[in-house]
Amino acid sequence: MKSVQSIPNKIFTPDTLLQQLRRWRLLNNKIVFTNGVFDILHEGHIVSLSEAASHGNILIVGVNADASVKRLKGDSRPVNNQNSRALVLASLVMVDAVVIFEEDTPFNLITSIMPDVLVKGGDYTIDTIVGAKEVMAAGGQVIIAPILEGFSTTSIIERMKQQ
Repeated sequence: MKSVQSIPNKIFTPDTLLQQLRRWRLLNNKIVFTNGVFDILHEGHIVSLSEAASHGNILIVGVNADASVKRLKGDSRPVNNQNSRALVLASLVMVDAVVIFEEDTPFNLITSIMPDVLVKGGDYTIDTIVGAKEVMAAGGQVIIAPILEGFSTTSIIERMKQQ
């Protein structure tokens, strides 16, 4: 059984992630990256993270910082702060690393990591996935994973407001 004390060790800063990335690459691991807000974790998130993890050996999850979420989704979000969201994601068995990014998009993070596989949900197209052109130009793969219909943080929040 894994110790819960090791969960925070899966949360990296961008700089410490790059150091760990070098170690993983020396071991010939296939690096997968995905990102999102992950405000209220639900079944749709689990399905998409599992799908992303299936495309490589190491899954890195980028998480929008609180200020970024407010700019993208409004002042009432996020429900859970960035440290809570990162910790919950780090506790998932399919996630190997979590990194919080401050910008509105993970472009800088993606281009510094340069994953072997970039995965986004089915509500995106190759043209709208940040970093897709750069990953493909470096020989990487971009995968659009199907979304599990009927699950979204916004709809969960709306249902809670109605009760």
